[in-house]
Amino acid sequence: MATTFSLSCPIPLQLTDRILLGHGSGGKLSAALLSDIFFRAFQSPVLARMDDQAVFEISGTRLAFTTDTFVVKPLFFPGGDIGSLAVHGTVNDLAMGGAEPLYLSAGFILEEGLDMDVLRRVAASMAHAAQASGAEIVTGDTKVVEKGCGDGIFINTTGIGLVRKGVNLSAANASPGDRVIVSGMLGDHGMAILSEREGIGFDTSIVSDSAPLHTLVRTMLDATAGTSLSAIRCMRDPTRGGLASSLNEIAASAGVGIELTETAIPIREEVRGACEMLGLDPLYVANEGKLVAIVAPEAADAVLAAMLSHPLGADARLIGTVRAKHPGLVTIRTVFGTTRIVDMLSGDQLPRIC
Repeated sequence: MATTFSLSCPIPLQLTDRILLGHGSGGKLSAALLSDIFFRAFQSPVLARMDDQAVFEISGTRLAFTTDTFVVKPLFFPGGDIGSLAVHGTVNDLAMGGAEPLYLSAGFILEEGLDMDVLRRVAASMAHAAQASGAEIVTGDTKVVEKGCGDGIFINTTGIGLVRKGVNLSAANASPGDRVIVSGMLGDHGMAILSEREGIGFDTSIVSDSAPLHTLVRTMLDATAGTSLSAIRCMRDPTRGGLASSLNEIAASAGVGIELTETAIPIREEVRGACEMLGLDPLYVANEGKLVAIVAPEAADAVLAAMLSHPLGADARLIGTVRAKHPGLVTIRTVFGTTRIVDMLSGDQLPRIC
């Protein structure tokens, strides 16, 4: 019997009086939700920077602060589970601001009828991931909802980290001439989730790349310490909406254009083949253990070499350049020698992947 599966394709409308699944995609609908609702309600110059974390100073100490909620389905997948994913996702958001993780909170929404053994597995996985990341879970909350009003477990994690002196990373820092570097193969996480959720068998196993990136970021910052820490303009972990959405956000924030070279972008053949079979674009598929960095041209070689020396950056590649022309747009030079626009998606290729 042939395997059947469904992909979400929310109506790509910018104006709607109801929440659509695509509002959680990290694409155009998400951006509209933020600007139309949340940014209007919660006005703050820190929030307005639209980075993955808030960075602020208290009594001379610079701290990074972030929060995230995880609704991944299924709870367990090749390469991880919702517990380790919650820790890694929050640690990575701190790391993208140049911060070392210190403390985490853990908030659980549990559905009535959840198997206690499942909760034990998730909690143990969170504890192990936090310990391995050097972060301590110090507070939390638990709520239980009626059966049918949740999906087993939802987790919210908040993180606080210490920002290295002299580091000031922000998407607004990107400047013409800067280089675009990714830390490794793209699309692994999203395709691992899809294959497990839908029971799709591929010729080879695709495993999530979920991992904490703060040690890789530390290595990158060390590589620029002898020159200028500002040589690394910004970093993003391309989760929801993938690399395409992250770069579009950077281009819009800095008012620059970004040109990519398709043949330079690292994608596993298994992931590329699976995306072609399913009609997906790997540039929009989520990652949970990769980063994209915008680096000053004079520091690009040193940063790339440092990344290649780290286990989590062994497949790093220089994939593009920041330009003054076409501000706010991301374009790609294809394998055929043509150029196309890499826009943000309106909806969501793969919902519930983080």
